[in-house]
Amino acid sequence: MGMWLLIQIDKSSSTPLYEQLYRDIKGRIIRGDLAVGTKLPSKRKLAEFLAISQTTIELAYGQLVSEGFITAVARSGYFVEQVEELAYVEEIREELVQTESVKRNYSIDFNSGRIDTAAFPFNQWRKYAKDVLDETSRDLLLLGHPQGDVELRQEIASYIYSSRGVRCTPQQVVIGSGTEQLMPLLIRLLDKDAIYAIENPGYPITHYIFDNYDRKTLAVSVDSDGMKVAELENQDATVAYVTPSHQFPTGAILSASRRAQLLNWASSKEGRYIIEDDYDSEFRYVGKPIPSLQGMDKHERVIYTSTFSKSLMPSLRIAYFVLPMHLLQAYRHTFPYYSSTVPRLDQHVLAQFMQDGHFSKHLNRMRKLYRKKLDKLTRAFEAYEPTVLISGEQAGMHIVLTIDIKSTDRELVKLAKLADIRVYALSEYHQTTENISCKPQVLIGFGGFLEEEIEPAVEALMNAWNIIKT
Repeated sequence: MGMWLLIQIDKSSSTPLYEQLYRDIKGRIIRGDLAVGTKLPSKRKLAEFLAISQTTIELAYGQLVSEGFITAVARSGYFVEQVEELAYVEEIREELVQTESVKRNYSIDFNSGRIDTAAFPFNQWRKYAKDVLDETSRDLLLLGHPQGDVELRQEIASYIYSSRGVRCTPQQVVIGSGTEQLMPLLIRLLDKDAIYAIENPGYPITHYIFDNYDRKTLAVSVDSDGMKVAELENQDATVAYVTPSHQFPTGAILSASRRAQLLNWASSKEGRYIIEDDYDSEFRYVGKPIPSLQGMDKHERVIYTSTFSKSLMPSLRIAYFVLPMHLLQAYRHTFPYYSSTVPRLDQHVLAQFMQDGHFSKHLNRMRKLYRKKLDKLTRAFEAYEPTVLISGEQAGMHIVLTIDIKSTDRELVKLAKLADIRVYALSEYHQTTENISCKPQVLIGFGGFLEEEIEPAVEALMNAWNIIKT
């Protein structure tokens, strides 16, 4: 049997014997231990030698044949095939697996993207998911409308009108799986020579998308009233990307006067648009909800975008934008073969969930819960004033700390990391250094904490920075 004496089969292993044999022979072929044209032992002889069944040998040989490592010749047996290219692919694949980065898990994580998973309405969601998977829903296995199924677009149009004052028809709504998928569509729809004004500091993923599509961007400063529109007016931008309801990452809310000023800027020249990312609009804790820019727009210059990542769950991967009517035909002409990237089953679960009122109930419940967490968080940090000051607490699921300490925000991030705590330096979200505070500022998310975890987390962070209570 020659080389076959070296085959190792561990009969006590949980790995099936045929898989062990298959892996052993495959490895020998890839390494070149078995030359091309080498004849493998017959199933009967190898089974006798290894004291295993011929069925096991047949399964291993069959898998090797199907992958092209060996070939079966009638009445002659099995022979090793030429597989240099396969071997190369195998080596690359193993290298990629070895170099894949693994995200670090922190014992305390102030990530602003985390939600309260314990409060998710699993029972209701499970019920609708089960109903959608009923056999009567076979049509949902086929492709639906390229902008998303009308049932969900109707619910979205109704919801954003009642909650945000967005005026649109379901036909103007386009559904996709996240900002990363929808924003490139908008970029391709608008003038290829458009110049995009972006908030500084601002949402980094959107900035990366503009860069990846070779779109020119201009940074516009943000203060406590949001984007400085006067600064925008002195630039050559034709499209302004803003997060007016809860600016990311500062937490500022675009003031009423600047909203009017921004809308006037957009309508003053043909081809100007505002992309309104209604980030964190569902969770406002001070005063009444502020109407969307789209609802105030009289000249159809606002493209409204939003997502269910915070209001339901990030993994749902459902976002949408609302096009002005005059852009709708251009969109359909530009993307005639586009298919919605959101599975229809998920669309219909969400549509029914919204139609029956569970989405509104869930939002009301979460708004109260996050308000309690925010109150607890702010009270915990009040004990460290005036060294630590809070801003951006009017809405959303994160706040900003300004710390009166002789360190940079990146140094504070490193100190927290040594204590197994994750926080985020505000300077990382800046496009330029002009607008960076002289005092270090750090972004703190609170949505993923249980209420009882907040005070110990704050105390641990302050200990990591060696800041004592006042």
